[in-house]
Amino acid sequence: MIKKYKFGLDIWGLLIFLIIMAPNFIWFAVPAPNDVLRTESVTPIIDGIASVCQVIFVAALCIVKRRDVERIKATPLIVMVGVSVALYFVGWIFYYIGVANPLIILLLTLPPCGAFILFAADRKNTVAMIPAVGFTFCHIIYSTINFIF
Repeated sequence: MIKKYKFGLDIWGLLIFLIIMAPNFIWFAVPAPNDVLRTESVTPIIDGIASVCQVIFVAALCIVKRRDVERIKATPLIVMVGVSVALYFVGWIFYYIGVANPLIILLLTLPPCGAFILFAADRKNTVAMIPAVGFTFCHIIYSTINFIF
């Protein structure tokens, strides 16, 4: 299985990561009006596991490539990545106009995770997909416990 992969910059993996992180960079600098996300987490162990998974999947998306995958094109999975990113941005827009209900929290949680998993699936990058699924699981637990219940 390792022979199917090679190391090298995947500019599309890096780009999808930067696009998804852009609203987070804004949020770090400019607080939202009803900024519930700035509260202290009650799930520090889950958060730690999520952080480790995130570092691994982001690194894998950006530097691990399948040898047998074609150049990126508008496949159904890539279209769904775009839809996921759009939904995520909609969540941030509503969050910044002061809406911080469970639906918005889910829009800030599920679509970006889905975008990463769908991108990894399109690129057949199992090395990235496995930790991305782990991150998603942890991110859902974190969001649900800290902001929905």
